[in-house]
Formats: sequence, C-alpha cells, structure tokens
Amino acid sequence: MPKKRILTGDRPTGKLHIGHYFGSLKKRVELQENPEYDPYILIADVQALTDNFNNPEKVRKNVREVAMDYLSVGIDPNKTTIYIQSMIPEVAELTVFYSNLVTIARLQRNPTVKTEIAQKREIFGESVTYGFLGYPVSQAADITAFEGKLVPVGEDQLPLIEQCREIVRKFNSIYGDVLVEPEAILSGNKRIKGLDGNDKMGKSLGNAIYLSDSEEEINKKVMSAVTDPNRIKKDDKGNPDVCMVYYYHKLFSTEEETKTVCSECKAGERGCVACKKQLAKNISDTLKPIRERRAYYETHPEEVDKILIEGTKKAQATARETMKKVKKAMMLDYFE
Repeated sequence: MPKKRILTGDRPTGKLHIGHYFGSLKKRVELQENPEYDPYILIADVQALTDNFNNPEKVRKNVREVAMDYLSVGIDPNKTTIYIQSMIPEVAELTVFYSNLVTIARLQRNPTVKTEIAQKREIFGESVTYGFLGYPVSQAADITAFEGKLVPVGEDQLPLIEQCREIVRKFNSIYGDVLVEPEAILSGNKRIKGLDGNDKMGKSLGNAIYLSDSEEEINKKVMSAVTDPNRIKKDDKGNPDVCMVYYYHKLFSTEEETKTVCSECKAGERGCVACKKQLAKNISDTLKPIRERRAYYETHPEEVDKILIEGTKKAQATARETMKKVKKAMMLDYFE
C-alpha cells in the first residue's frame, strides 16, 4: 500500500521560534516516524517574497537558517524530504493553470487572506499585490505538485486548505481525475502567545524566544515577560491567569512545578523574579539539545547544503511526474 504523502512548510523570513516548535515542528518529528507517511517539507521562499519582495537578501539568508532549525529539532532528511520551493518550476506552472479556476472575489473572501492583509497594512497600505492576494493559489500548487494527501495545519489555516480542495475539484471536473484532493490534519496546538501577551509571536514584535537563543538571551527575554500588572510587591496576591510567565510555565515546566507556581502566586508566597528565573532555566534546559545540534550545523554548512540539494532533487522528480499527468489531461503534451 503506497504511503500517504504529507506536505508542510515554513516561510524563510527569520529563524524559527518556540511558537513554531509547539505549533508544528514537534508534530513533524512525530509524523516522520510513522511508516505509513511520506513527509515533504518545503522552505517557501517564493511565498516569503510576497511581502518581502524588496528584501530578497533576507529571504535567501533565512533559507539555510530555517533548514538548520529543522535539523536541530530532529527532522531527519532520511525520513523527510526538505526542499526549496523556488527550485520547483512545476509549482509556478501549476499556479498559472490554477489561476484560471479561481475568481478574485473568492480570494478576497478567504478568511485567512483577509486577516493577513489586515496585518500587513504597514507594508501594502491600501495596495495589496497580486502575489499576496493569490498566494492560496500557489499554495494549492505546492500541495498538489507532490500529490499531497495530508496537510497538518492550525485552525486559522483551514480556509487555505479548503480553497485548495475547491481548486482540485474544479480541475478534476474539467480535465478528469488527475489531482489528489488533500485533507487537513489539525495540529491540536493553539498559536503560542508572545512574551508580551500578544496573540502573535515574531521578530518585529520583539516578543519571541528563538530555538537558537543562548541561555543569556533567554534569561533577558524572560525577565521582560509581562506579569500581573496589579501585583506590585512580592507578597501581593497575584492572578496567574493574566501572567505570561505562568502561561509559559505550563509549556516548559512539570505539572508539579506549574501547580506550585500557581498556588504560591495566588498566595503571594513567590516573587515574580524567582518565578522568571525558574522559567528561564526550564526553557534553556529544553532548548539546550536543540541549540547544540544547531551549533553543529552552523559549523558544517556544507552538510546543510547537501541535504537541501538532495531533497530538492527528489522533490523535482516527484513534481515532474505530476506535471506530466496534468499536461496530458490539459492537452498540453505537444510532441509527446
């Protein structure tokens, strides 16, 4: 029985942080151990250019950074194919073909697109680019070029997968059953909040802890985390539910430690500084093996490049086979 192909990926706009770790990376490591699956992970440099079109150096640099993050958390290139999106020309071809199957009005109604456009106002103003509006179409090409059956996503990404499914159904209704219709797998993890309590975590907000952060950087960032604003003195009774330090304890500390933090905070028996120091240590201990593996790849960039080259070659071969089927169905297979 053929393996089910799983498609995931990230935009190379910066190093990956703990939000990525809890949101998708841990799940990917788990999935690659299942013999029923054939995982593919794309580094979506073309998609990153939709809102970084004037900073290609940033995108190029971060391709290797993201690859090193993958390897450091345990993504195994012998079990998971890691490849670079821009090196797969078939994806660009499919994007053009699919663009005839989707209306502008449908793209504008996509809830995920609407939300992200609102978040990018400082970049676009009122002038949204065609590339950004149409990235759900290119994402559909990313998935279908590799006959992706399963796509692990968070709830906020479900509208994009549904749009892909619509494109597949439309294509197959016109040209025959050629494309595989993907299914979404909910990651089960909610988006991790930033240290400042913001629902979004990122470099521009200065509220993220990165997988590559040193112990000193982690300590500094945790000490700046938002706590209960009504708690002034050490013996004031606090409210853990409005404290980001407690929020992170639930991610990085043991159940027993977390219960102790909660009860002592409510009773005014533990100061915020001591609580932050314990949290910083737990985060640093969790990320230590990841940092160590990453340090190895930072000093062996040729190994990272080799993994990307081999993964991309495999992905290219897979996409070519899909494109043969697509062009035959569309009667574009001239001279064959």
